[in-house]
Amino acid sequence: MSGLEDLRYVALGDSQTEGLGDGDGSAGLRGWADRLAEQLAAHHPGTRYANLAVRGRTAGQVREGQLAPALELRPGLATVVAGMNDLLRPRFDADEVAGHLEAMYAALTARGARVATLTFPDLARITPLARPLAPRVGALNDRIRLAARRHGVTVVETSHHRVVTDPRLWSPDRLHAGPLGHERIAAAVAHALELPGSDDSWTRPLPGPSAAVPAGLRAAAGELRWAASFLGPWLARRVLGRSSGDGRSAKRPELLPVRLRGTSP
Repeated sequence: MSGLEDLRYVALGDSQTEGLGDGDGSAGLRGWADRLAEQLAAHHPGTRYANLAVRGRTAGQVREGQLAPALELRPGLATVVAGMNDLLRPRFDADEVAGHLEAMYAALTARGARVATLTFPDLARITPLARPLAPRVGALNDRIRLAARRHGVTVVETSHHRVVTDPRLWSPDRLHAGPLGHERIAAAVAHALELPGSDDSWTRPLPGPSAAVPAGLRAAAGELRWAASFLGPWLARRVLGRSSGDGRSAKRPELLPVRLRGTSP
């Protein structure tokens, strides 16, 4: 991606791309896409960046609400990360979800954009209650790879590396990356895009021992607390037909210059 002085980067997706888990509503969310934009701007000073992601969106909703605005922005680079909200729903069709993703890959690449996407980690390594979802994750990842291959999309294979399920990379809700997790995702995408200075260090284990995994009654109690605090409210919204993204819009709908951390406004 060298020589692109006026790079347009547009991020499409859900809460992970919006940046949940990396900052808060008062201080502002950062997230891996913001972090990647900063890395791009460090090498391409004319970089402009838009983030169309909205929490709670399914792949179909991302396609419906974000693809057309993204195409209007004429990106040179686009990231498309969606499907987690589909994976968690009772009704899940891997072919349907992958179809929405492929439609976005096709439309963006046809307009000349370079597109990058991610595979998903094994959720059972993050929370044992998610073990039944493992076949869904595998099926969707396989289809993402096939669709990406057909359209020349760069796939960031986060699913291949055990470090991505280290609890220290995740926020307490176990559904969103924490600051260190967002940092690693940004590094992974930068490496896949072969940005100057990037390498595979994001795949390496974190220094020091991970927190000990509780067993027996302690583990069960921990899972129940997590279910009551995070899973229960999520399921309640589903039953009521609500979403965490209701009434929300993209945090950065226009292409704007990227201010590097540590520089003056």
